Amino acid sequence: MVDRSSPELAPVFARMAGEGIHMLEIPTPFAVGPVNCYLLEDDPLTIFDPGPNSGEAIEALVVGLRARGHELADINRIVVTHQHIDHLGLVEVVQHASGAEVVCLEKCRPWMENFHEQASATDRWASGLLVQHGVGEEVAVALRAVAKAYRGWGSECKVDRTVTEGELLEFRDRKLEVLHRPGHSSTDTVFWNAQSQTMIAADHLIKHISSNPLLERPEIEGGPRPQELVLYRDSLTKTREMPATLTLSGHGDPIEDHAALIDERFVSTDKRAEKLYRMLEEGGPQTAHELARGTWGNIAVTQAFLTLSEVLGNLDILENDGRVAPTEESDIVTYAVTA
Repeated sequence: MVDRSSPELAPVFARMAGEGIHMLEIPTPFAVGPVNCYLLEDDPLTIFDPGPNSGEAIEALVVGLRARGHELADINRIVVTHQHIDHLGLVEVVQHASGAEVVCLEKCRPWMENFHEQASATDRWASGLLVQHGVGEEVAVALRAVAKAYRGWGSECKVDRTVTEGELLEFRDRKLEVLHRPGHSSTDTVFWNAQSQTMIAADHLIKHISSNPLLERPEIEGGPRPQELVLYRDSLTKTREMPATLTLSGHGDPIEDHAALIDERFVSTDKRAEKLYRMLEEGGPQTAHELARGTWGNIAVTQAFLTLSEVLGNLDILENDGRVAPTEESDIVTYAVTA
């Protein structure tokens, strides 16, 4: 939990309260910990990312709202920043209880209205990708079963309004500009208040951990895999140039110096790519999964999708730079340094 009374954070939360923004920490069953739901006390009364679909989460949301003098039925607008279940899972419950307008990026709409279909299609694609990059079929099958079990924390609901890049989400006392920042997910959306220089960034930027750009299936079946880390770096470059003085994340503490944090993320990514290059240079051709195991050990098995996302993201950068090249043989892809 965030220590709001600390000397470092107390002034930040006082500023947020002055802007009518309140952070509600909603528990999740995931290793990332609580998700930050933001309550905007404005007209319309709005929440961003209510949390996963669980009894514990809805209880925490109700308690948080009541602490501010509100009930679920008072919510007028629900905004979803991206497609992940720890952010969108409770939307259906809140919408049913309040009749609130549901808003998300146009690209996120299929996930909101057909979550289980979208998740199932992604699981099938991911299972094949894991095997293609060196994960054993038995491990891929087991991980697919785990992913299916996780879907219960998601839900589906009707979207009332979709927004696009540059559009304004209007309130009585503020206007938030919609900024599409793909990378962590293809639907990551940032909401920017130019007047207060406050940015609701959700998982686009997190202070205590790197927002792992997760692999996503192509928009067109059979098309090339999107290079999520490349997209994420492009998005971070755009965000770095923004004059934000306060960035509100999807998990953990608020951020006051987003540019410095982004610089740290770039350095970290560069170091990871160089480490993988050295592993290939010294160890010869390897699959992405072999590289992941060489980096994280058995975690690369239990968290195969997460670790493969990071490895393939960095291999994409190295490949784009002409430093490594993939070779496919018997449906298995290996990477090697270029001559």
